[in-house]
Amino acid sequence: MREDKIGGFNERLNSQAEARRALLEKFKPKPTVKPEVFETRAQKKARELEEVRAQRAAEKEEARLRAEAAEQARQDAIANNEELQLEMKRAERKERKAAAKAEARAKREAKSAARRG
Repeated sequence: MREDKIGGFNERLNSQAEARRALLEKFKPKPTVKPEVFETRAQKKARELEEVRAQRAAEKEEARLRAEAAEQARQDAIANNEELQLEMKRAERKERKAAAKAEARAKREAKSAARRG
């Protein structure tokens, strides 16, 4: 046997020792990575809850502002629309006349009931 092709006994022992060292190196404990700001589970939950509450409050406020703007636009449209103004006046007048008519009818019926009764 020729040692230069196959490798010598000492060379095999050295490579075996290196492999064993590399294997054992895997099992050595490594230093843990600690966060700079440690946050407990309760703190994290409270922070997330506050974020959700703030987001919901912002959404609610945005919806309120949108509704307010829509109502203002509707009021402006009503004020600028003359035809709608006239229609509203007519409707109001019809309601008043209907109420007066109902009141007169009730008065007549009460009067006739008093004569009969």
